[in-house]
Amino acid sequence: MKSNIDYQLRLFTEIASHNSLSAAADAMSLTQSGLSRQLASLEGYIGQSLFVRHGRGIELTEDGKKLRDATDSAYKLIDDAIVEVRNQHGVTRGAVRIATIHTLTYYFMADVVAKFMAQRPQASVALLGRSSPEVISLVEAGKAEIGFVYDAAVASDQLHITPLFEESMCFVVHANSEFASLPGVDLREGAPPLVVFPPSYALRRMLHTKEFDVTVAAEVETVDAMLKLVSLTHGHCILPSLIPAKLLQEFQLVRVNIERPLMRRQVVAVTHRGRQLSPMTALLLNIARESVPKGE
Repeated sequence: MKSNIDYQLRLFTEIASHNSLSAAADAMSLTQSGLSRQLASLEGYIGQSLFVRHGRGIELTEDGKKLRDATDSAYKLIDDAIVEVRNQHGVTRGAVRIATIHTLTYYFMADVVAKFMAQRPQASVALLGRSSPEVISLVEAGKAEIGFVYDAAVASDQLHITPLFEESMCFVVHANSEFASLPGVDLREGAPPLVVFPPSYALRRMLHTKEFDVTVAAEVETVDAMLKLVSLTHGHCILPSLIPAKLLQEFQLVRVNIERPLMRRQVVAVTHRGRQLSPMTALLLNIARESVPKGE
């Protein structure tokens, strides 16, 4: 038997799960041409075609379906056994890739990652700040083991959702603004134009409702850019109430309570349903559960 048959079978199962060579190659960080060569070699060794190519992508042949069913169950047993052994022996090394929406990096993720690194100092952590759709895509594709988003952004049956905490939004203005001294504002009554995130961001979609439809002054992609622009123009924006006051003070900004409309959302963790959590990811998720903010 060929020495690399196991590797090629692993690639075959990944292709079968995506029904696309390009999607599978992207998920495994391989070139499509290299993956095609490995598949052709496997098909040559078996002596049968495993996929039918058509305009919409690829589809398993009957032989391919038989092989997929056999390899899926076999590799699941192997992978589960490996995870169990690693859990029993308390793995302390490895890497965890975390995808998170930008706003959470300012008041939640830093605490979670710091606690994780204190418990696993030899582990490597990659924190990927992205928009909500990008976080979902990274976890679906296996490019991040865990993601942190708002529940309204999750519309995927591939992901498992773990609720964490609910948060409200606040009105952020310059310290010299006419709104700065108010105990609260009703944005339904003559709200000024706002600096906002692009339409793909979950927080932006929250600003277009029956009660309130935002007037856009400018669009930015990061919290830093938003705070700087609001500060320089004496403008206005809407951000989570948990954004640290100390950060806002650096830009001469303050928070004002939003009385109406109510703007609340649930922060959740997402993991892939088809993959058992590694010990590192399971630990990180437990830390996230224990680190939920107690109040605003």
